[in-house]
Amino acid sequence: MRVVTWNLWWRFGPWEARQKAILTALRELRPDVVGLQEVWAADGENLAEWLAGELGLHWTWAASPAPQRWRNRIGGAEVDIGNAVLSRWPVADQHVLPLPAPADMDDGRLALYARLAHPTCEVAFFTAHLSSPLHASAVRCRQVAELAGFVARHRGGTPFPPVVTGDFNAWPDSDEIRLLGGYRAAPPVPGQVLFDAWQYADPAAPSATWDPANPYVAPSGEPPVRIDYVHVGPPGPGGLGRVLGVRRACDGPVEGVWPSDHAAVVADLADGTAP
Repeated sequence: MRVVTWNLWWRFGPWEARQKAILTALRELRPDVVGLQEVWAADGENLAEWLAGELGLHWTWAASPAPQRWRNRIGGAEVDIGNAVLSRWPVADQHVLPLPAPADMDDGRLALYARLAHPTCEVAFFTAHLSSPLHASAVRCRQVAELAGFVARHRGGTPFPPVVTGDFNAWPDSDEIRLLGGYRAAPPVPGQVLFDAWQYADPAAPSATWDPANPYVAPSGEPPVRIDYVHVGPPGPGGLGRVLGVRRACDGPVEGVWPSDHAAVVADLADGTAP
C-alpha cells in the first residue's frame, strides 16, 4: 500500500499552473492513499474532488472552521481551506478533530480521520495540519496530545496499525514529534506508539520537505528540514503495516512549475496483498 502525504499550498502562488503540476506528480506516484493539507474549495469546485476524479480514487475532505485568516492573505477571496484524503478504496467512515490553538494563532487547523475499506482489512487513516509559527512548539504539543486521543478513539476494530500523516510544522527532534511517537517521551495515550516511517529511509537520501531549493521557500531564509510525516503503529499480525520503504517525492518542478512549497513523503506499507 503506497501512502503519500503532501501539503498543496492552498491558493498561493501560480495556483492554476500548480494544480496541473500536482496532478502530474501524483499520477506518476500511483498512490493508494493520500493525505493532503491546504486543499482549496471555491465556487462549487474542490481540488480534492478534482484530483480524485482524475486519478480514479475515492475522496473525502474537511473544511477549516476558521478560514478568514487564510482568505485575508489572498485578498479576501471566498476560498475554503481544509484537509483531504484520497483513497483507492471506499471511505467507510470519517470524523474531524479541530486542533486547539490560542486566539491569536487560531486559523482553523484540523485533523481528518477516514476509515478505508481495504480488501484485506480496514485501515484507520489520519491526516493533520499543525500550527506553523516556529516558536509554537508548546501549541503543537497540545495539538499532538489531542491528535493522539483522536487516533486512539478511531483506530480500533482492525488488525492494521493506524496511519497518521500530515504537515506537523515540526523538526524531527522536536518535543511534539517525540510526544506523538510515544517511545522517546511518555505517550499522551498510555501504550500508544507511532513510528516515524522515515526511520526506515536510506540515511543518505534527501529528507527536507521544507527546502530553500524550492523557490517558494527560498525567501523565508529558513534552513532545510523535514516537517511532513508518515507515522505508523507497530505492525499487526503477519507484518501488516510494516514499512517497506520511504522517500521524499514531488521535490522538483514539473514542466517548469514547482507544484507546492512542500515536498511530499511516500511510504510503502505491507498490506497483506503481496508476498
